Amino acid sequence: MKTFIRNFLLLTAFMMCGCSSEENEVMAQTMTQKLYLTIGGVTKMATMVDNAATRELVTRLQQAPVTVTLNSSGGFEIWGALGFSLTTSNQQVNARAGDIVLYNGSNICMFYGTNSWSYTRLGHIDGLSESELRTFLKAGESNISVTLSLENTTRISQAKANKTSSKAYTLQGTVAQAGYKGIVIQNGKKIIR
Repeated sequence: MKTFIRNFLLLTAFMMCGCSSEENEVMAQTMTQKLYLTIGGVTKMATMVDNAATRELVTRLQQAPVTVTLNSSGGFEIWGALGFSLTTSNQQVNARAGDIVLYNGSNICMFYGTNSWSYTRLGHIDGLSESELRTFLKAGESNISVTLSLENTTRISQAKANKTSSKAYTLQGTVAQAGYKGIVIQNGKKIIR
């Protein structure tokens, strides 16, 4: 509920700022659904707009995150194939830094500059300046691995035993107290108690 209220207040503030009618229309279509983008181990959040393409993307991402390979192009975007198609609702868009769009129904574009073309809007990367976007999106580089997901999840990539400690830990990462029954990690090994 707090997220809904916060998003409603932000939407109201944006609309009162004297935005253009095109920007008001885009803001009115904003979903509360967040899209997480992970590039090179760094994750940033984007707010998605509400349309058929984003609803289809959310359905797909509810099953599993999607990783795509994107390349810089034109000095203003990274783009590449999604590996699947989404419903288009193309319109002439003046894309700006941070915008995420669908191109030709099966390509995703993320902007660190500006461009005007016929796209389907997907969303906008939150809270980054143009300079920060260029760094995050690896402007000018090729073969950029981007993971799209609905959750900002962290995972244990490698477990190392601390040689000075023989404590046992649960799979949730808490210290296993005496008498704990289940699987524990102790000295880098899985043990069933």
